[in-house]
Amino acid sequence: MSRFLPKKIRSLFQQDYTGGLLIWVNLHECMPQNGKSKTKKKSEFIEKLTSRLWGDNFFDVETKKWLKKEKKGATRAFVHFIINPIKKIVKLAMSDRVKELEEALSSFDIKLSGEDKKLTQKHLMKKVLQKWLPASSALLETIVINLPSPAKAQSYRVQNLYEGPMDDETALSIKNCDASGPLMVYISKMIPSTDKGRFVAFGRVFAGTVKTGQKVRIMGPSYIPGKKTDLVIKNIQRTLLMMGKKTELVDSIPAGNTVGLVGIDQFLLKSGTLSDSESAFPLKSMKYSVSPVVRVAIEPKNPSDLPKLVEGLKRLSKSDPLVQCKIEESGEHIIAGAGELHLEICLKDLQEDFMNGAEIRVSQPVVSFRETVEGVPNPQEKGLCLSKSPNKHNRIYCYAEPLPEGLPEAIDEGKITPRDDIKIRAKELKNSYQMDEESVKKIWCFGPEGNGPNFLLDCTKSIQYLNEIKDSCVSAFQWATKEGALCNENMRGISFNILDVTLHADSIHRGGGQIIPTARRCFLGAQLLGKPRLMEPVYLVEIQCPENAVGSIYGVLNRKRGHVFEETQRFGTPIFNIKAYLPVQESFGFTADLRAATSGQAFPQCVFDHWQIIQGDPLEKTDKTSDLVSSIRKRKGLKEEIPGVENYYDKL
Repeated sequence: MSRFLPKKIRSLFQQDYTGGLLIWVNLHECMPQNGKSKTKKKSEFIEKLTSRLWGDNFFDVETKKWLKKEKKGATRAFVHFIINPIKKIVKLAMSDRVKELEEALSSFDIKLSGEDKKLTQKHLMKKVLQKWLPASSALLETIVINLPSPAKAQSYRVQNLYEGPMDDETALSIKNCDASGPLMVYISKMIPSTDKGRFVAFGRVFAGTVKTGQKVRIMGPSYIPGKKTDLVIKNIQRTLLMMGKKTELVDSIPAGNTVGLVGIDQFLLKSGTLSDSESAFPLKSMKYSVSPVVRVAIEPKNPSDLPKLVEGLKRLSKSDPLVQCKIEESGEHIIAGAGELHLEICLKDLQEDFMNGAEIRVSQPVVSFRETVEGVPNPQEKGLCLSKSPNKHNRIYCYAEPLPEGLPEAIDEGKITPRDDIKIRAKELKNSYQMDEESVKKIWCFGPEGNGPNFLLDCTKSIQYLNEIKDSCVSAFQWATKEGALCNENMRGISFNILDVTLHADSIHRGGGQIIPTARRCFLGAQLLGKPRLMEPVYLVEIQCPENAVGSIYGVLNRKRGHVFEETQRFGTPIFNIKAYLPVQESFGFTADLRAATSGQAFPQCVFDHWQIIQGDPLEKTDKTSDLVSSIRKRKGLKEEIPGVENYYDKL
């Protein structure tokens, strides 16, 4: 027991009952209930007993003595004083022995009402445990005892929260949790309100005091300090104190509290920062360890319900921070989620809560892929793509190469961002990823969406008018990385290096209409010349099972292209913990197959882990990867054949 429960969580333990009942018990709450007494001696006894519950302490029932080594007749203290009483109560409740149950509960000063006695088995067990070991009060007390207060926590968390300099007025207010300083609120979630189609913006006040009627600057995730992008200035209509199911209307809420705000939901999609200071930088957006990789297309069964579906998708997109809702060029409504279960919950919410029970048709789940390049030796010569503008007066030379291993993951995790200081970022890229320091100082942008794991680098020397076409090249890069050459999927882990540019002397001949399509064709051509590859998402699967089921698990994983990389036995138990990688493509129906193969003895948990390259050349028609690319293109309504490089490469 001492190996698994460190001192920091001594006040907690977890017991998982049959039927999925999960209870968190605080021992400081639980122990006095087992023997209430106001005497000092009794409380000292409880303190001593509590300290002996952890580690190698055994209690001999016959001699009533404590032992340090296990022997026949002696039970581990935690098992004897905690697990066994709980097991006894559960057993009595599940077997409907109400009289014996009442006698056992009387020693804890707990009485069952007439209504309680009418309950049977699982329902009776739940009621008894709710009265004896209430999870709510235990969890609340544990939070109060163990978590630091906002005033204490913000002093050391400010550098992880705030994007601006640590010595400005706003940062110091956050650090001191100052209710009289400039307002800083982070909105983390949109909660559907009772008004149809409206939301309450739920968040936390990090500094200042938020008031009803106050004018605030609403900074979205794409806001850039000093610019007006993704910035709206509006008044707060109502300030709410949200307490579970209840909401109370209040005049103001000071720093350190959570808050619900009405009247700003039209200006925020999922999250953002509110402030009343013009010099304030936004708070950092939350990063999620999972990615929306499983997609379904949906349509209403009754065409007249289409407005309901569109409105429902808007509400779903706001209420769930992970889900992505979009309309494809083909007109399909797409929902992307983190997995099969997540999608199931999203679709249930959409149909029941946001569409008032209107029926919908759902397609088979589809997996998102990513496009990358393997790279060619000497890409400046063998991988160089030339594209001419429609008027033939402008030329762009570009080549694609893969980013160093680990860099795309660092960008996803927010360790390297477009907002970093150029010199600091260049040093980090040189030291950690062995990239050329001078060339990475001229990173024009990240993509797609301005923060994805692809670079656009300016490797040119002394080009006249180059800055005039920078915005056009950036727009083309965002377009190209959003829809790659293979099958219109997002690109990942590619660095596009612009080597040379020839521009017309007259600015009217080098406008956006000439440069954007040219640059896009050049980037897609460079991708096809750099050995393009397809990437698939991979789940990390954790499986708990008894020893006799391990062989069956290996069989199911092998059939699904999965592979086990870790297998450990839980100390002192016959339970094995297996960790494996499983392609998301193969995960549909995996849980059902696993349960069938192990007679329900294996319990899997799937979490998105990483992207991996699918072995095979998509440009080789006899390759299986080529068939996969063709099927994706067909599904998207594109020509089944991948466009040849001659569509993008112009001869000199």
